[in-house]
Amino acid sequence: MRQAQGDLRISTRGKGFYDITRDVRKWLAAQGIESGLLTVFIRHTSASLTIQENADPDVRRDLGEFFERLVPENAPWFRHTTEGADDMPSHIRSVLTSTQISIPVRAGGMGLGTWQAIYVFEHRAEEQSRHILLHLLGG
Repeated sequence: MRQAQGDLRISTRGKGFYDITRDVRKWLAAQGIESGLLTVFIRHTSASLTIQENADPDVRRDLGEFFERLVPENAPWFRHTTEGADDMPSHIRSVLTSTQISIPVRAGGMGLGTWQAIYVFEHRAEEQSRHILLHLLGG
């Protein structure tokens, strides 16, 4: 059994979905591990990770709109607004999604489906630099 750890820096330009599949795939290929489990973890409380459809961008637009409606900005009961109107909604959206995903590794590649990609789901309106940790366990 072998392990590998790595990290990625992802720059975001505001709210939305940022495809990191290619970056993760490139890192995975360099590890030389054929079979195992890959964990992808984002080190933030105002952004999250998701595996979602990569073909129709309307899916990501609809998801973004859903979360905007589900957790609106400027709710009068939010106390934590230190960094602006999107501060607390970003934390809530992160709680409702995932900060970590696990992906099976088969034949040296990710076991994603045909229409699946890995996305950073940015919840903040301003540009951010996001730190992603990668951990691979296998042989």
